[in-house]
Amino acid sequence: MQRAFFRVPATVLAALCLASAAHAFDGWHQTGATPLAGPSTTWDYVSLDAGHDRLYIGHRKTGLQVFDLQKNRLVGIVAGTAAASSNGAVVIPEFDLGLSTNENGTLTPFSLSTLATQPSIKLGDELDSAHYDPVTKRLLVNMAADKEGTSLVVLEVPSLKKVGEVRISSRKPEHAEADGKGHLLMATRDESRLLRIDMQQLKVVAQWPVPDCAQANGLAYDAGNDRVFVGCRGTAPVAALTTPGPVVKPSLVVMNGQTGERVFAMETGGGNDTVAFDRELKRVFLANGVHSQLLVVEQKGADQYVAVEAVGVANGLRTMALHPTTKKLYGVTGEGSADYAGKITTSVSPYYANTFFPDRFTVYEYGR
Repeated sequence: MQRAFFRVPATVLAALCLASAAHAFDGWHQTGATPLAGPSTTWDYVSLDAGHDRLYIGHRKTGLQVFDLQKNRLVGIVAGTAAASSNGAVVIPEFDLGLSTNENGTLTPFSLSTLATQPSIKLGDELDSAHYDPVTKRLLVNMAADKEGTSLVVLEVPSLKKVGEVRISSRKPEHAEADGKGHLLMATRDESRLLRIDMQQLKVVAQWPVPDCAQANGLAYDAGNDRVFVGCRGTAPVAALTTPGPVVKPSLVVMNGQTGERVFAMETGGGNDTVAFDRELKRVFLANGVHSQLLVVEQKGADQYVAVEAVGVANGLRTMALHPTTKKLYGVTGEGSADYAGKITTSVSPYYANTFFPDRFTVYEYGR
């Protein structure tokens, strides 16, 4: 049988080689998994203290758990945070200060080196999270909303004295990052907007709609290129049936931090709660808990991005933290079920777990 041979032009070969290099596979994968013994409740944020190699886990009614990343084991729970129902922690190494953000409207200050606590500070009936600006040395606290919007409480650090409030129309303020110029950049889930908050003047000085986005939630910032990465949950399947307007898929939107211009957008997995960025690796990471996916995106330029890989992760892993030195990613989730006899948060997913099994809450580590 005669075989046919085809000569491939050198220019085509070069293009194929470039395309292959452009979509290089990193090989991110699970490198560790540590189950934590005991009852499991709902959880929220995780934060990392690189100086002490500790991961802080806001495990709500279980408390603010402290996980040693060197020993891969739980080393304690910050005192008083179980009764207060911890959502997570703000880590401020320059003052050896950690702050548990509690559902009961309090902050619990503690030492990062010793874990010794100070008396909790009552700010309101309920709060969610907090964000530190190292330029003004002020803390912005996401409080519970009222019918007209949200009053974000601002505290001095380390005194934790209240200096004022920032009033916004959003009832769902979410993640925020400091821009290194005395501002916080914040995503609002209900309005799908990006806010620039001046932490000295205590006011919103700029705001933009996030194009191609529904439910802006996770946020990370690239200070070198002044780019904001926004993780958008999209229109939830159940909400889409009753809410007028088009169905918007989950997405990553990259915006210019000065002008608010959208420079890039792509479809992602559902249920995003965390976006992380590493300037050395030139990688953007998105934890998408509903679709059990860790999405890895390469930054090829300030306005150029390409998806590298989608890593399969345990269902519900939506919050994570990146170690700046080891480049390991850490996230948590529990084994659970959607008990239809109880309340299900259908705004996230029609099968969003509301019941969790003991001894199945796990800290996961990812690397390459």
